[in-house]
Amino acid sequence: MSTYTEDNRKVTTHRLIEMKQRGEKISMLTAYDYSMASIIDQAGMDVILVGDSASNVMVGNITTLPMTLDQMIYHGQSVVHGVKRALVVIDMPFGTVSGNPLNSLEYAIRMMKETGADALKIEGGEEIIADIKKIIDAGIPVMGHLGLMPQSINKYGTYNVRAKGEEEAAKLIKDALLLQEIGCFGMVLEKIPAALTKEVTSKVSIPTIGIGAGPHADGQVLVMHDMLGINKNFSPKFLRRYADLHTAITEAVQGYIKDVKSADFPNENESY
Repeated sequence: MSTYTEDNRKVTTHRLIEMKQRGEKISMLTAYDYSMASIIDQAGMDVILVGDSASNVMVGNITTLPMTLDQMIYHGQSVVHGVKRALVVIDMPFGTVSGNPLNSLEYAIRMMKETGADALKIEGGEEIIADIKKIIDAGIPVMGHLGLMPQSINKYGTYNVRAKGEEEAAKLIKDALLLQEIGCFGMVLEKIPAALTKEVTSKVSIPTIGIGAGPHADGQVLVMHDMLGINKNFSPKFLRRYADLHTAITEAVQGYIKDVKSADFPNENESY
C-alpha cells in the first residue's frame, strides 16, 4: 500500500498541528466537484480546499470576487460527498467576512450547516480579526490566509509578490500571531518571500501552508487545474505541473469525434 494512504484515519485540525510538531509536511489541493474530490481523497491528500478559485477555473471569471455564498455552498456540498479522509476546508467568499461579526457568523454557520465541511478559510488579518474570533468562538474551525489575498486584488492592482518591504512584512508577522492568538488552526501564506515564510512558520505553533511562498512552510497547496495541466494559460514561477491533462483530454475528445464521424463508434460489441 502506498505510504501516502497507510494512515486512513480522518484528518482533523488537531492532526495537522501534530504533523507540524513532528515535522511531517502537509499536502493540500483544491477540488470543486464530487468526482475529482473522491479521486484526490483516495490518493491520500491531507487537506482538500474548496477554493473560491472556482470562480476562475470552473466559471471563467477573471477574479475570485464574483463567487457567491450559494455557489461556494454548492461546490462545498459536492466535494464533501466525495471525501472520507481528508480535512475539507471551504473559502468564505468575498464580502461575507467584512467587518460585521454577527453577519459574518451568520454566513459561516450557513456554510458549515449546508455543506458539512470541516473548516472555513478566511482572507485577512487585524482588520477583520473580530469577525474571525466571533466565528471561532461559535465552534467553527478557521484557517487564516495572509500575503497575497486574491479577494483584495482590486486594492493591490497586481498579483506581484507581497510583503517584500519591511513594513508589510512586519504587519504580516503581527497578523499571523493575531490569527494564532484568537484560535485559528492554521494559515495559508500566499506569494511572499521564502525567508518571510520561514520566519512566520518558526514563530507560530500552528501549521502554515504555502503557495508561491517557498519550501519552509509546513505544507503546500496548489490549484488542482493548474498542477494537473488542465489550465495551460497560467504559468507562475511557483507552479509545478504533474500531468498534461489538457493534451490528454483534447486527444481523447478528438478520437471520439473521429470514431463517431466514421461510424466506428459504437461497433457491434458496443450495441445491445
